[in-house]
Formats: sequence, C-alpha cells, structure tokens
Amino acid sequence: MIRLIMWIALIMAIIWFFKRVTKGSAPRAKPAAPEIDAAPMVRCAQCGVHVPRDRALSQGQQWYCTEAHRLQGPAARDR
Repeated sequence: MIRLIMWIALIMAIIWFFKRVTKGSAPRAKPAAPEIDAAPMVRCAQCGVHVPRDRALSQGQQWYCTEAHRLQGPAARDR
C-alpha cells in the first residue's frame, strides 16, 4: 500500500515539475490598477500648505487652508 502511495506521489511530482518547467518562462500579465481621479490642489496663501480645492476657503483670487489663515490674509513672501 505504501509503495502505491509513493508511486502516485512520484508521478504527481514529475507532472508538476514538467508543467512548471514548460510554463515558467511566460510572463504573467498584471491586472491594470483602477485610475483614481485626484482632486485639484490649491496652495494656502498664508502658510503654503497644499489642500484639496473642495476643502479650501477662497477670498478673491487667494486660497486658504483654515478660517484663521483666511482672516490673517496672505503672508509676505521674500521671493
């Protein structure tokens, strides 16, 4: 009985090895990742942090990350 199990295991191992050798060189295609639409980003006129436009506060042509920065106004830049 053990001889029969050993022969079956040996035959299965040979079949597995043969399939692996013949298929091994074919590259597998990776599934395409779904594209995620990123929200447009704006820069805070006070601190320079980039935030999504739908979460930012605007005043005229300026964008701000928080109400406190909007009240402070744009920062003086040395650029």
